[in-house]
Amino acid sequence: MEGNLKTRKKVEAVKRILAEAGVEPERVEMYNLSSAMGPRFAEIASEMTERIRALGPTPVLRIPGKHAA
Repeated sequence: MEGNLKTRKKVEAVKRILAEAGVEPERVEMYNLSSAMGPRFAEIASEMTERIRALGPTPVLRIPGKHAA
């Protein structure tokens, strides 16, 4: 339980840093699941994939005059 709380704080810090850098903090998320929650894990993976697709390419990879491969 203590590890989860520490990690939650780290995830929130990463989200703040991303926002300051001009990257959508929605690109990072934390979920607490047990090993028995395989179907829920699959749902979350699909949801995160769709979220990232909707956000589009990360602005970090956008270099003027070049296109990401």
